[in-house]
Amino acid sequence: MTTKQDEPEEKGSETRGFTLQGEPQEEPVEETELPKIDFTTFVLSLATSALYHLGLSPDPSGESAPKPNLPLARQTIDTIEMLEEKTRGNLDEEEEKLIKSVLYQLHMGFVQAKR
Repeated sequence: MTTKQDEPEEKGSETRGFTLQGEPQEEPVEETELPKIDFTTFVLSLATSALYHLGLSPDPSGESAPKPNLPLARQTIDTIEMLEEKTRGNLDEEEEKLIKSVLYQLHMGFVQAKR
């Protein structure tokens, strides 16, 4: 008796833009210019993720906000708090203000989402 795990993968099966043999797909992938990642961009990215999980940010497709996922929101907020702790004394004044402001807003959003 063979199971799905015992069967070999079909040759040419594609995963994330590459075939299983490691050959690039023939279709070109459109490259998009992304913003440079710096501390501010990173913190704002995490904050956006937390807002989304709190149900306070609209779906990227422009539709209504998703249902809150408080455990994921809490984990993201905890990540930002850990980042604040680990970078304490190494941030410039603007970065310090940003992370404190973001955490305040996310804490207030978390309380709002719990209601």
